[in-house]
Amino acid sequence: MRVKKADLHQLIKDKIQKAGLSEEHAGIVSDVLTFADARGIHSHGAMRVEYYSERIAKGGITNDPTFSFNQTAPSCGMFEGDNGSGFVAAEKAMDLAIEMAKKNGVAVVGVRNISHSGALAYYVERAAAQDMVALSVCQSDPMVVPFGGSEPYFGTNPIAFAAPSNDDRVITFDMATTVQAWGKILHARSKKEAIPDTWAVDAKGNPTTDSTAVNALLPIAGPKGYGLMMMVDVLSGILLGVPFGKHVSSMYHDLSKGRELGQLHIVINPDFFIGLDVFKKNISTMLDELKEISPSPGFTEVNYPGERGRAREKNYEENGIEIVDDIYEYLVSDDIHYDRYDHKNKFAE
Repeated sequence: MRVKKADLHQLIKDKIQKAGLSEEHAGIVSDVLTFADARGIHSHGAMRVEYYSERIAKGGITNDPTFSFNQTAPSCGMFEGDNGSGFVAAEKAMDLAIEMAKKNGVAVVGVRNISHSGALAYYVERAAAQDMVALSVCQSDPMVVPFGGSEPYFGTNPIAFAAPSNDDRVITFDMATTVQAWGKILHARSKKEAIPDTWAVDAKGNPTTDSTAVNALLPIAGPKGYGLMMMVDVLSGILLGVPFGKHVSSMYHDLSKGRELGQLHIVINPDFFIGLDVFKKNISTMLDELKEISPSPGFTEVNYPGERGRAREKNYEENGIEIVDDIYEYLVSDDIHYDRYDHKNKFAE
């Protein structure tokens, strides 16, 4: 089913608000989820609304959090999320980081004690829109076997980066440190599809193509992905004084409790380095030069990171966003659902 972007945004906002968030906070959640679906990142879009709604309704996300910011140095600070919506806390913390970087050249802001914050690309693009370079990393619950191990320890621990050019092109790089994000497994389950045998392992540690049999994910590029996910957990967990590694709370166990997640935003003002105009000009030159490279067999051109997502967004704006039928039916229903996600299994069904 295809839904106009504005209609999808309203449906998500209404459902999240009905679950208990304020209109402002529900609107921010909807901003990020709609952004994800519009870019074709459906694993981080509307398919998550039912989960968020259930956690909100059960008290696992504070409806009226008391946010606070402790600026510990001219370019550093800690944002306290009070177990509020991760989407809202991450956006407000990024906005603070942007203003600090405008003034001081760089900003590093930790966001602690929050719930899941969705697609990180949204936050770094928010900085790029104001001529900043941004990097954001965050934790997730332990569902990845370390290189050489058979039991999960780290999460998918994503990394996102964005940088502006001197035109409307933006480099946007958003990746999990696993071969695929857990949301991709959920997306495959929702469509009853198989997955490649390089994505995950079953309970015995064997590669599996059955999306319902996944027990743990695999790090990207073996030891390299393992090292990256450890780095992310140090920066967004240990550095911020929140649970780390195997101690990070499960996304789907006891939705009445807060998750105490951490996220770190790093924002750099190019004007304090080479100068904004030169920086943006050189970014554009880089992208132009990449386009001039002859494509290899099987490809029509070289794309820069984020280019295909923006092309999808343009297509969806013209033709509507593709949403799985049962997800759309949930959005337009009066139900919240209280028993699909809150269980003792490690992952959602």
